[in-house]
Amino acid sequence: MTGMDAPNPSALPTFASRTPLHIGAISLKVRDLEALVAFYRDALGLSVVRTGEDGAALGAGGVPFVRLEHQPDAKPDNAREAGLYHTAFLMPTRADLARWLHHVARNKVALTGASDHAVSEAFYLDDPEGNGIEVYCDRPAESWQWTGDDLKITNDPLDIDAILREIPAGASYPGAPDGMRIGHVHLRVGDAARAEAFYRDGIGLDVTRRRHGASFMSSGRYHHHIAANTWHSAGAGARDPDRAGLALLTFEAADGAAFLALKQRLTIAGIPFSEASAGIETVDPWGTRLRVVPA
Repeated sequence: MTGMDAPNPSALPTFASRTPLHIGAISLKVRDLEALVAFYRDALGLSVVRTGEDGAALGAGGVPFVRLEHQPDAKPDNAREAGLYHTAFLMPTRADLARWLHHVARNKVALTGASDHAVSEAFYLDDPEGNGIEVYCDRPAESWQWTGDDLKITNDPLDIDAILREIPAGASYPGAPDGMRIGHVHLRVGDAARAEAFYRDGIGLDVTRRRHGASFMSSGRYHHHIAANTWHSAGAGARDPDRAGLALLTFEAADGAAFLALKQRLTIAGIPFSEASAGIETVDPWGTRLRVVPA
């Protein structure tokens, strides 16, 4: 294979997007559409696929996966209620993460944290309306440490200098790499055990880790596609539909068999769902809308 036709790692699907069930997109209700479009475009490097007075869609590689619904009269999100803890954008390679880190440093984008999770290396920030964001890259899956079905996920200091050394000479960050997708979504919930039961028994995810009021769940032995915590929202009831923030979470089923299996699980679990937009739609115990579509 020549250099001309060698695959570009930054454009290839990551492990997170090759599992039977994975995150397809997220929709947010936003109060200031212009500010949010500018942030996801300029800070994360997403491409604007569509924009209008009612909202916008952004993504990478021609695939939209962030949808912004303009609701200027919405009440601000409340971190003590059920909703979004963060959306995690997965960089295809460590070098992609390094280029992005250099980009945000050069443009003085404020970060709120950084962690070495053993399975991944991650940076954290917030969008202008307080929606949490993680930007990360995975370590090779063969290096992950499983003990049966329990995966080692840490929260250790991150070696930022080692990541920055991945930047090729003269490299820039012209925008999000084509292979960037949402790797996982972390939710605020009122009860972690109840969330685990819903996403395990109804959606079909496997629990990979439990830690301090949080549960991590995935499809296909990924480290997690969904996390749910009660760190600030213990006891929270149904989400207020008039608040900004999380509006819809879309899963993609890898094929027709995976899609049918999910519908059967929901039926067996007694969780109602309806047909919607080439897929099905249901809600979790806190009223978070979930849509599942075949990939």
